[in-house]
Amino acid sequence: MRVKGKTRRLMSWGLCVAALTAALATPAAAAAPWDRHRPGEQPAWTLTDTGTDARFRGLAAVSRRTAWVAGSGGTVLRTSDGGRHWRDVSPPGAAGEVLEFRDIEAFDARRAVALAIGEGEASRVFRTEDGGATWTDSFRNTDARAFYDCLTFFDSRHGLAMSDPVDGKYRILSTADGGRSWRVLPTEGMPRAQTGEAGFAASGQCLVSSGPRDVWLATGGAAAARVLHSADRGLTWTAAGSTIPAGDPARGVFGLAFRDRHHGIAVGGDYRAGEPSPDAAAVTGDGGRTWRQAAAPPTAYRSGVAWLPHSRSGALAVGPTGTDLTTDGGRTWRTVDTGSYDTVDCTPDGGCWAAGEKGRVAHAGR
Repeated sequence: MRVKGKTRRLMSWGLCVAALTAALATPAAAAAPWDRHRPGEQPAWTLTDTGTDARFRGLAAVSRRTAWVAGSGGTVLRTSDGGRHWRDVSPPGAAGEVLEFRDIEAFDARRAVALAIGEGEASRVFRTEDGGATWTDSFRNTDARAFYDCLTFFDSRHGLAMSDPVDGKYRILSTADGGRSWRVLPTEGMPRAQTGEAGFAASGQCLVSSGPRDVWLATGGAAAARVLHSADRGLTWTAAGSTIPAGDPARGVFGLAFRDRHHGIAVGGDYRAGEPSPDAAAVTGDGGRTWRQAAAPPTAYRSGVAWLPHSRSGALAVGPTGTDLTTDGGRTWRTVDTGSYDTVDCTPDGGCWAAGEKGRVAHAGR
């Protein structure tokens, strides 16, 4: 959718994430590791110095040490030392063309695929195999009606990107060679979009995958906020209504996270500052066929969400007004940090990263 829009505390969040992950892996999981803090001493993200004021809505966390961020002004950064130093690896000319990067997927410290959004040729896909030293412009949208929002990869070769509806249906790009080349998939298996419906290019999480074939697409801006699901890498789709309010171009599902092909969390709300966002989270246990409203959702709009590493019930949700934690699979949430972030991602080795406005990138689990 056309949305234009270092201080450690008593106990570092890194230790908290590790402790919480271990605790949640047991049947007696509880929020105890977070509740050991005295009042006013909530654990917090550790901010890093990126040396830029770009807004980073694209984030690809590879490990506790390696992460990529992509954002406004054609900016792409990479760290390989846990955020102590960031290297500007922006594609040549991206800043001059004022490209808006809103998503990035990375396979390791050298290989990444980044998506720039916008109408017509502003929507592009770039690919690097040498840590950002060089980039290949592997896709440039030539259809003025298309506006690409998000991308996702099933593995290092197979991936998809999605555009807002064209001729009444979402347009899906597919790659089978790691992003070197792309083709538009047929739309026969795609349900028709609602009037005014589109995706939100807010966190790189409006299109997410889990496993070798399952992918989900988040929508908003229409009468109902929906989640579309495909079990065959984007060839055929089914649509389900979520419980997150819509009915306005600024409302809907902004971010999705699935820990397997069945269990997922959706977050969203109304992105306009000061507007209420009730019922801003929902959960599914059947692959997105049905969604249940969170019993105690985040108290404000949230654009990004991620499962904690190796956890069956812990997750983080982020937005401009803070970070929320769930320890029961998304049914209830509580705020644990008030810093502004747009997107969040966690890694198999126990690290979590968040990124957002004014060059803000933070990590936990180091």
